[in-house]
Amino acid sequence: MNGYRSFQQLMGHETPEVGYRIQWRWGQTGIAVMAPHGGGIEPGTSEVAKAVAEPLHSFYHLDGLKRKGNGRLHITSTLFDEPVALEMARRSWKLVTVHGCEGTRPVVYLGGLDLELQTRVASALAGCGFSTATHPFFRGDQKNNLCNRGSSGTGLQLELSQGLRASLFERLNRSGRKHPTPVFYRFVAALKAVLDSLKREGPTP
Repeated sequence: MNGYRSFQQLMGHETPEVGYRIQWRWGQTGIAVMAPHGGGIEPGTSEVAKAVAEPLHSFYHLDGLKRKGNGRLHITSTLFDEPVALEMARRSWKLVTVHGCEGTRPVVYLGGLDLELQTRVASALAGCGFSTATHPFFRGDQKNNLCNRGSSGTGLQLELSQGLRASLFERLNRSGRKHPTPVFYRFVAALKAVLDSLKREGPTP
């Protein structure tokens, strides 16, 4: 899956606004929701991250725009060094990163170094009928993982299985992702409720 080992390497081979684009918005809470492998790289993650972030939290994604072969744009989270993302991480108290992984079972794999936040998200999602688990490989437990680079030093990584992401949209292609299902809104609402409580506990932005 990993196509490039740095953003500098990606820029040397890809054309902005043709192969990829970077979009971001600053929020008011010190919490950032990011999809570093968005658009066609891990389809559905951009839409989830943006909806969870609105209207108060910061949002960022690297949007894969290729007709095919977007996986080449993937920079693993421990090496992710795109400058805007790093600046957002530096200026944020807590980071939540949204990723996509394989698997037909609809499940959210929870990772990152904020174990308390994992527990709270697991409870909120279970209450809305979603399954959670720990991924055998993608645990986000390295200090240099993007999700842990906020000022708190601990964050949350969400790995959404393909089966779950397929249930969130009419289809997982770019046009189908413009049409979220009721499951999408239920999923987003559960995550937003947790972040709403989290913002009241964090430092003043």
